[in-house]
Amino acid sequence: NLIVIEDAAHALGAEIGGRPVGGLSDLTTFSFHPVKHITTGEGGMVTTNDESLYRRLGRFRSHGITRDRGEMRRDDGPWYYEQHDLGYNYRITDFQCALGLSQLSRLGDFVTARRRLAERYDRALATMTHVRAPAVPVWSRGAYHLYVVRVAASVRRAVFEGLRASGIGANVHYLPVYRHPYYRLHGCADVRRPHAEAYYAETITLPMFATLTEGEVDRVVAALAEQLSIVGTKVGVGVTSGAGAAA
Repeated sequence: NLIVIEDAAHALGAEIGGRPVGGLSDLTTFSFHPVKHITTGEGGMVTTNDESLYRRLGRFRSHGITRDRGEMRRDDGPWYYEQHDLGYNYRITDFQCALGLSQLSRLGDFVTARRRLAERYDRALATMTHVRAPAVPVWSRGAYHLYVVRVAASVRRAVFEGLRASGIGANVHYLPVYRHPYYRLHGCADVRRPHAEAYYAETITLPMFATLTEGEVDRVVAALAEQLSIVGTKVGVGVTSGAGAAA
């Protein structure tokens, strides 16, 4: 009797077992933030195959109000509506939807481009030591919102800062949630998760977006190789075992 709500903010266009993400769980949430696969400027969407959940979502996004004559308790006229739930004003604007729909028709091209770029990264990094590319499970096809590599924790900051100094827009995703001040103040002050800590200490997110060129990928890889060579023997501690992150 549980409902599964899947956070797929990074996974628009991805597949698990040949089935598209968005139709696997009771409810699936997607993000249309400007850096995602498609964007509406901000906002997102929820998908479901359940008619009753769909109707509840429709009410929830609009103050809990319904105008459905089949749901209302009475009908005073064409103007009439009823509030059945405590909802909010979560409506995305028509302008944003127009932008999102225009991009949705191009989603396949965007995801194909990201996968092609990820394959180029994979091939290049396979020949490099002291850096690990994202793991790719055989049962999934990633949409590559991010491309995250791992290096030794002892050199991660030096490599990261070297990349930034070289004009490469590297980033780190993500700080473990329990480290944020809000959660530390609300019961997580003593929480320690060694695998999450090890992952956070080693990750660097390399540039990944649909219009990235193959030449730019090569430039990123060359800069990464250069920074790893600069830190030299410090890399000898190696990276920890475990899968990378294929977001």
